[in-house]
Amino acid sequence: MPDTSQLSARWRDPAFLAAARAWVDDRLAEQGRSVVGTVEQPHVTDWSTVLRVPTDEGPVWFKANDDAMRHEAAVTALVAPRSAGRVPMPLASDPRTGWLLLADAGPRLRDVIVEERSLERWLDVLEAYARVQIACEDEVDELLAAGLPDRRLPTLPGAYDALLAQLDSADPRLPDADAIADLCDRLAAFGIRETVQHDDLHDGQVFLGAGVHQVLDWGDACVSHPFFTLAVTLEGVIAWGVDDVEDSEDLRPHLAAYLGPYAVHYGTTVAHLREAAAIAMRLGWVCRAVNGALPQDPGQTHTRLKMFLDGKP
Repeated sequence: MPDTSQLSARWRDPAFLAAARAWVDDRLAEQGRSVVGTVEQPHVTDWSTVLRVPTDEGPVWFKANDDAMRHEAAVTALVAPRSAGRVPMPLASDPRTGWLLLADAGPRLRDVIVEERSLERWLDVLEAYARVQIACEDEVDELLAAGLPDRRLPTLPGAYDALLAQLDSADPRLPDADAIADLCDRLAAFGIRETVQHDDLHDGQVFLGAGVHQVLDWGDACVSHPFFTLAVTLEGVIAWGVDDVEDSEDLRPHLAAYLGPYAVHYGTTVAHLREAAAIAMRLGWVCRAVNGALPQDPGQTHTRLKMFLDGKP
């Protein structure tokens, strides 16, 4: 098992920080900006770090990712122009290193929800996010070339089988790969095209700084069935309501807000797509288990596979 202290320590290494600061200084200089205060490092994990950089035009944010998420820079730059302002265009990005420089995105939806005591903002977020996915349907080849993991339906049964083989123990209720393949075939029959899928869309990834809700942090993204998003977002987040109480929020309006653009795009009804969404919310946890598996944290994989079985952690 990797030494997680060493994984996160690399982000605090003086050589890394000096290189990151030099890159930020150069990118800001190209835009006529300069640093005017102390650069802070408020976020360090095994897989990424973030620096807050005060400038003469307000704060900006630098992000560096582990190799497994290096695609975030290229994917953000690719998705942003197709998002109608719902994914912020990076101030600078380097696909080679995976480094990103972003404008300040304002308050997080998570913090706003605490103040407003309402999840109503999610209705707009989900509708807008569905439109982003639809706008990227023709960009799958480019997304894959940028390094986005391929979690499309034909790949999922084999990836699930390989994941189970890697686990020291697995819930005996988990079905075999053939059952996953059957669910994939049932979902594919609805004819919804696969596209970019955030795979970790929660209220800490949505920001309000541009006057509209914007979705950031595409490091966990993959190419998959778009409805897989609903697993984490609806079952894993919204269902818990404002006070983090299980099943305290009615999911039907949120599901309708997300499915609405798809119903229009495919010339069908939200009611027809609800069956596809129900299948996708189960398979979405399989995708999340495969896509987010970390050898140093098998507990998360077990939790996601339990969500696949039960819809509950």
